[in-house]
Amino acid sequence: MEKFGLDEHEVFALLDELYAKDTQYKQVLSSMCTHPHSIAVKAHQRFISANLGDPGLFAGTAEIEQKVVRLIGKLLHGEDASGYLTTGGTEGNIQAVRAARNNCNVKKPNIVVSESAHFSFDKISDLLQIEVRKASVDDVLRVDVESVESLIDKNTIALIGIAGTTEFGQIDPIKELSGLSEEHGLFLHVDAAFGGFVIPFLDKHYDFDFSLGGVTSMVCDPHKMGFGTIPTGGLLFRENDSIERLKTETPYLTSRTQHSLVGTRSGASAASAYAVMTHLGTEGYKKIVDYCMNLTSHLVTRVREIGIEPVIEPVTNVVVLNLPEVNYVREKLYQKGWVTSITRKPVGMRLIMMPHLTETMLDEFISDLETVITSTGIKKH
Repeated sequence: MEKFGLDEHEVFALLDELYAKDTQYKQVLSSMCTHPHSIAVKAHQRFISANLGDPGLFAGTAEIEQKVVRLIGKLLHGEDASGYLTTGGTEGNIQAVRAARNNCNVKKPNIVVSESAHFSFDKISDLLQIEVRKASVDDVLRVDVESVESLIDKNTIALIGIAGTTEFGQIDPIKELSGLSEEHGLFLHVDAAFGGFVIPFLDKHYDFDFSLGGVTSMVCDPHKMGFGTIPTGGLLFRENDSIERLKTETPYLTSRTQHSLVGTRSGASAASAYAVMTHLGTEGYKKIVDYCMNLTSHLVTRVREIGIEPVIEPVTNVVVLNLPEVNYVREKLYQKGWVTSITRKPVGMRLIMMPHLTETMLDEFISDLETVITSTGIKKH
């Protein structure tokens, strides 16, 4: 830090120079986040000073947080669910597993997740010193329930289901996992960080939420398909007893206890989520998901016209293309301004059909993709 500061114009000149290095969403096909809704931005600015970590000082903001929890709960058939707003799915997953651990008396606990689960579960293993057992997936990349059951033993404390996997957008058979969790008396946590604002609005019905008796907790992120500002995640528990397992005494704050992982929390994020959810309503979200699924169908149709197949038929607005030499193709597309990502198993090019994209943009992308493939002589699978 310099002894004398800069004036506002000079500061923003520096910021603008750095902002110009950021990738703009218009050519990003790899992100599960997008531009927040304008009303979310306005609400965020209104509550920019609010700290949910001290709810006695910010009583109105604390009320907003619980309103958002109830709105998400209603969306996920958990009208009586308890919870709080997190920084995102990673924090929510950590806290859900922590609650499961604190609920039992197991010296060497383990959890069972899909091999397609988010990398946050590897962090959980390290942070909580819990063994993470990874079940295999079936031919459409959903967790194999028989594999899950084979990994359960007396030290298992929780099963994890994914509703909208990060890499493939697939939905695990949560109904079957729910039955398994009830049979074995285990927690069942559902990671719907991405899918929570997608699956309820799909034309096809999926059982994945608190409507299933075995589901204990869920994460669902307003800052992804919910159009809230970053960071805004949601963690919900079916029973209040579960969140009480996370309680910490906070004697020098205006509240006696705290259940969150972090102390200081953004009230602005809560306001953004409340604003956009009350503004859009279920009909608004349905239109957004329909738009994204139409983009998904358009992309799949167009790539098939040039001889490329998706790894699986898309379930949500995530498409993974079966491409040879995919890392090379990705780099060539990046040189043309397109940002894509690569899946691990199986390897493919991952594309997320978010609201900031258009059919025209996808047509331009596919044209560039075809040019890269034909100009380099790559043989399609």
